[in-house]
Amino acid sequence: MTATLQGKRIAFLAADGVEEVEYVQPREAVENAGATAELVSLKPGSIQSFNHLDHSKTYDVDVTVDKADAAGYDALVLPGGVANPDFLRGDPDAVRFVKAFFDAGKPVGVICHGPWTLIEADVVRGRRITSWPTLRTDLTNAGATWVDEECVTDGNLTSSRKPDDLPAFCAAITKTFTTTP
Repeated sequence: MTATLQGKRIAFLAADGVEEVEYVQPREAVENAGATAELVSLKPGSIQSFNHLDHSKTYDVDVTVDKADAAGYDALVLPGGVANPDFLRGDPDAVRFVKAFFDAGKPVGVICHGPWTLIEADVVRGRRITSWPTLRTDLTNAGATWVDEECVTDGNLTSSRKPDDLPAFCAAITKTFTTTP
């Protein structure tokens, strides 16, 4: 039976510097499973995505994080890129938004450098998680158990390392978002 996310509303929290493929492929995966996806960001207008270090496309923001309410979403995805999560972790509204998903026990998917925002929200302590390898020390210092695996699901948190892991990540979040109330 194919996973369905019909009727689910998924927030994608991203800012300028998001790794395009880490935003686009998970969004397509949840939309193809029937969910409504919305881009939540720090400012209105659009965000600039990147393909590694090169500018790529821009994407229209649906709602700014200061106006977004985590209670109105069923799940959250945090794409990576280097600059994107650095901007997010420095924004108190973004950090509160992320923490609200964990406080409510809602599912969260995170890839690459995305865990920086989770660290700032203080939600990785005691979790098993993967990420881009250079975040290992940051995650360990924040109390997480870092592992070098393609995709890790620990309760309501699903994590992946890099763009090459996107097929496994997309399959895992679609499944997790389907099975978590």
